[in-house]
This record gives sequence, structure tokens and C-alpha cells, in this order.
Amino acid sequence: MNSLRIVSVVPSQTELLFDLGLDAEIVGLTKFCIHPADKVKNKAIVGGTKTLDLAKIHALRPTLILANKEENTRDQIEELQRQYDVHVTDVNTLPDALSMIRNVGVLVGKNWEAEVMAQQLEASLCPLPSAHPLSVAYFIWRKPYMVAGNDTFIHSMLEIAGFRNAFAKQTRYPEVTPADVQAVQPDLIFLSSEPYPFSEKHVAELRAICPSSQILLVDGELFSWYGSRLLHASHYFRNLRNEIARHQL
Repeated sequence: MNSLRIVSVVPSQTELLFDLGLDAEIVGLTKFCIHPADKVKNKAIVGGTKTLDLAKIHALRPTLILANKEENTRDQIEELQRQYDVHVTDVNTLPDALSMIRNVGVLVGKNWEAEVMAQQLEASLCPLPSAHPLSVAYFIWRKPYMVAGNDTFIHSMLEIAGFRNAFAKQTRYPEVTPADVQAVQPDLIFLSSEPYPFSEKHVAELRAICPSSQILLVDGELFSWYGSRLLHASHYFRNLRNEIARHQL
């Protein structure tokens, strides 16, 4: 497969390519492609996921570009499709992610490796049992506040982790006001590490809005990355559930 020249403009799919055993074939990636750190540092950067430098991509002469409907800008992807083989993924559920992994495996000649990974994920990411799932407001942005609603991969992961999305009646990533958050009365507020880098200093701000909610900082990659990072999700979700349970004792 040495004739492959891949540009990946989706961080979770970049990591997937490396974990499928590719390296020399990957010639370009975005500045947000940070895993695996020891390998991405040696690759050409072609801009951000929504601000691709098309001239840099042209210079790399890719034979395959991996993109995503949500993470990349439609106009830029359509421009690239005029010249290159661009595989655009659309991932909103775990089955979508497993299908994507298998499809990418076929595209890059790593069918067996992708199938093994997909089967491992199917076995490990069974929904965690919960008779009365706690409701979660999952924050992805600040100023304005934005949360994950239905029809998102984060929503799917919340359900697999044994939680109920407090904003499931809204789709995609709605802006919300403090009054909106108070109205749904979430048991839990998750402050994601990405795309907005929530940290400990933001906890008090949300506690003032919902003093009865348990507020936790969570690893956004394990709720929103739909490639091989999912191999770490089951363990993380169980530890998160245990941490929440200890707090409620």
C-alpha cells in the first residue's frame, strides 16, 4: 500500500489510521490531530479542521482524503472533491462509528485490523445498565453556552455510559441560557475538555446556575472521538459512574 498518500482532516480518524498500522502512507493532517503524539509531530500540517490550507493539500498530492460531514467545511470539501478521492464520513451513533472503522479499513487495505477493532468495540461498549439513569447536561461551549442535544455522537455515548441526556428534546448543539439549564434540572453537569477547554475554574460558574447538580469535568475525547479512541471509552465510563456514585453516598 506504499502508493497510498493519505491526508486526514479529522482528528479521531487520524488516530484510527495510525492504530490500523499506517504511518508512511499518512502525509498530512490538521493541527488538531494530536494522537498519537509521537507520530503526528512528523507529519505536514494542512490547517485546522474548518480552515484547511488547500494549497498545502495540493502540494502533498494525496491519493485519498479522509473528511467528515460535521467537522469539516462543506465548501472546502467540495472543492477538494473536484480533484481528489475524498471519503466523507457521517458519524452520529456507535453503529455509525463501527461502520466507519470497517469502511476506512477497506479503503486503506487494513480490512482485518479494522474488523478486529470493530468487534472489540462491539464487545466492550455495551450500554451500562441503569434502572434510573441520571440526567446530564453536557456542555461543549461557553459564551454562549452550548450543549449536546439529540442526533449527536455525544448523545449516543451518554446513553452507552448509562446516562440520560437532559437536552435530548433538542437536536445537535443548541445554545442555552442559564434559565434553560435550570428548567431541565439536570442531575449532572458535564463540562467537556473540548472543543471549549472547560477547567476547574468554570465549576463555580455552573454551580451558581444549578446548585443541586453534581458538576464534573469530563474527557471530551472519550465522548466525541469516534475512531480507535473508543477502545478506552468503556473503562473511562465505568470509572466515571463509580466517581459519581461515591459522591452521592
